Amino acid sequence: MSSDYQRNNLSLPDAVAMGTGVMIGAGILALTGQIAELAGPLFPLAFVAGAVVTAFSAYTYIEMSNAWPSAGGIGMILKKAYGPTTVAAGAALLMALSMVINESLVARTFATYLMRGLEMEPGGWLVPAIGVGLIVFAYLVNASGNRSVGLLSQVMAVLKVGGIALFGIAALWAGGISFEASGDGETGAAGFVASLALAILAFKGFTTITNSGAEITDPHRNVGRAIVISIAICVVVYLLVAFAVGSSLPLDRIVAAKDYALAEAAEPALGRIGFYLTVALALVATASGVIASIFAVSRMLAMLTDMKMIPHSHFGMPGTIRGHTLVYTVVIAGGLTIFFDLSRIASLGAFFYLVMDVLIHWGVWRHLREEISARGWILLTAIGLDAVVLGAFTVMKWQSDPTIVLIALAAMAAVFAFEHVFLKLNPPMDDGHDHGPADTGETGKASP
Repeated sequence: MSSDYQRNNLSLPDAVAMGTGVMIGAGILALTGQIAELAGPLFPLAFVAGAVVTAFSAYTYIEMSNAWPSAGGIGMILKKAYGPTTVAAGAALLMALSMVINESLVARTFATYLMRGLEMEPGGWLVPAIGVGLIVFAYLVNASGNRSVGLLSQVMAVLKVGGIALFGIAALWAGGISFEASGDGETGAAGFVASLALAILAFKGFTTITNSGAEITDPHRNVGRAIVISIAICVVVYLLVAFAVGSSLPLDRIVAAKDYALAEAAEPALGRIGFYLTVALALVATASGVIASIFAVSRMLAMLTDMKMIPHSHFGMPGTIRGHTLVYTVVIAGGLTIFFDLSRIASLGAFFYLVMDVLIHWGVWRHLREEISARGWILLTAIGLDAVVLGAFTVMKWQSDPTIVLIALAAMAAVFAFEHVFLKLNPPMDDGHDHGPADTGETGKASP
């Protein structure tokens, strides 16, 4: 299936645009209000703390991608760490599902901002209907080929990063660089730590770059560079916007408008024209986020299929495995968009991602750190930080919405049980350092 992947087809700017496309689409527009709800008046600092935790996590992905860049990057990391086992396959599927969840999160965010721009109160059947429409549009863009994704991602990334940064600067200036979002946070320190789960979710788009590794030019160098550049850009943009929102609105209004906080903050700071410009920026950001995420997750699922770690059926569809997984991605994302609200979608994504992240760090620390010359203390720190954040987030969600905790636990148990049965009935060959058809065939700094 090597023809499914086009090596050296995405430049460094393409990769950075894809990473920022996913991160900024979800991080600022979908999660600012939810983070403020948990963290209280310190919510801008939650983005900084989330970036620190993400930096420790990113180290593992960068080291592994530098050694073995792959179009199914996270699946490759897990298989190398654990072999073709239930743990590897289950964790890889959790990652894929968290990416699909991100698509539905951003699609619903697109719908809420569009409805606010049309002077409608977000809610009812229109939100999921518009969200599904965006997902279908993103499918059509992805089905047209990599260059369409790369060029569109670059254009939209420049528009939204520049535009949202200008929004932050203008809103801060108009607000006199004062911070209105003051008051006593109801959840205290525990709420702040729990909010980091969503802040981490706001940065996890860097894994989009990992999952496109073999398709990026000079991947042994550019995958890591693209990840670092994307995270750095997003930290600056997130802080600008968080302080801008806090300078325009008190905390209770930010929380009340948590699904469209930027639009709510734009009008008092920038007037009606600023409101409409902010809505336009939000639509660009969310649309590009969905396009970039679908691009990455469909390739990850195709790679897992090539690695015999998940089942595959074409259901009568013609074309390649990658084309089929693109359809599966869109169908699942559309279903989540219909049945879950923004808060529950974000929570489910955070649970799946953090559990998968811990398993990756542990597997690399336990089995691969010497082979790739990784620093063990960084890997263990990443595990510890993830565990603390996951624990705090679980406790807070159990108190406010125990149903989503039970759904997350049941879904994760089902994923691992499903993979256990599948691999038992279809045992793959443990071929050591086989990277799958999308791998570059080189080991970089590591030796096979």
